[in-house]
Parts: sequence; structure tokens; C-alpha cells
Amino acid sequence: MANHKIEIRRRNTEKILLAAEKIFSEKGYGGASMGDIAEEVGLPRSNLHYYFSTKDDLYRAVLLDLLEVWKQDALCFEMFDDPRVVLSSYIRAKMTHSRTRPHGSKVWANEIIHGAPMLGDELDKSLYDWAKMKEAKIRQWVEDKRILAVEPSSLLYMIWASTQHYADFSHQVKVLNDHQALSEMQFEKAVQTITTVILRGIGLEP
Repeated sequence: MANHKIEIRRRNTEKILLAAEKIFSEKGYGGASMGDIAEEVGLPRSNLHYYFSTKDDLYRAVLLDLLEVWKQDALCFEMFDDPRVVLSSYIRAKMTHSRTRPHGSKVWANEIIHGAPMLGDELDKSLYDWAKMKEAKIRQWVEDKRILAVEPSSLLYMIWASTQHYADFSHQVKVLNDHQALSEMQFEKAVQTITTVILRGIGLEP
């Protein structure tokens, strides 16, 4: 019975976070309300407050959940050693989440653009060491002459910029695609193009 309640809470929390991503993305932090989010997720507002007592708490939870998702995308840095495999896997994972969770990427971008007012020091704690570990792996590839000499942080920024573009500027992508969402084939071509450009730029063939 206890496990059943835990599972219900987990599922409801997941639904609330996804609904909050959408509302915060569309209305911004200031324009969004707990009532809007409760309506989106299909829960009474009182139930929503049972999970998150304030809008601040829910907004922070959305941001930290997104960061955890992106950390999961980067597990390939620890699972594999081949730079071609690592970067190809990472680009695909980032592109997939840009397609499946575009609202979340927009919320994250808006928070960072404004200087991380809600995350504050939490951003340093959650992001700094994680990013430095990825940079160290790239630096080791350079030292071992497995890839061309590149600045590790710049390589990461290029990957983030090119993959998250498809989420943060999804409307622009749609407009330039004759007002149509990318088809499966177009999405796959985008993944392959970004992968090819990144890998060839560091001296690898895709």
C-alpha cells in the first residue's frame, strides 16, 4: 500500500512538473499562476499546493528537474570513452529532449538570460562541477591527440546552442519550414547535420 502511494505521488509530481513547464514557458514566471498550472494538469488547486506549497517552490523544482534530465543526457561521457560515440550520443539525446520537452528548454533559457534570479547559488552547486567534469574529458581527448585541439567549454557551448535552438526557437524553425513542424525525416537530418559538423570540426568522421 505504501509503495502504491509513493508511485501515485511520483506520477502526479511528474505531471505537475510537465504542466508547469508549459505554463511557465507560455506565460513567464510573473504571468503564470498556480491556478493556471492546476487547470493544465487537471488537479484542484488545493491538491497542487499539497505537492508544492508556493509558486517559487514549483518553479525551482521545474528548473532542477530540467537540469537532472540534461545531466542524464550527458551520462554517455561516463559510460563511453570514444569521443565519436560520446558526442554522437550526447547530441542525439539533447536534440531528442529539445523536441520532446521544448517548453522546459524555454523556461531554462529565460531563467539564465535574466541572471538565474530564482536558482541563484544553486546554479553553481548543480552546474559548475558537472560541466567541469565534461570539460576534463574533452581536454583529455585533446591531450591524447584523439581530437583536434579545441577549447572544451566552447565545444560544449556549441553543442548546447545548436541542439537547444530547436526548442528555444521552435516557432522560428516552424515558420521557416513552411509553418510545419519538422517531420521525422527532417528531424533525423538535423541530428545528422549537427553531429557531422561537430565531429568533423574536431577532426573526426561521423
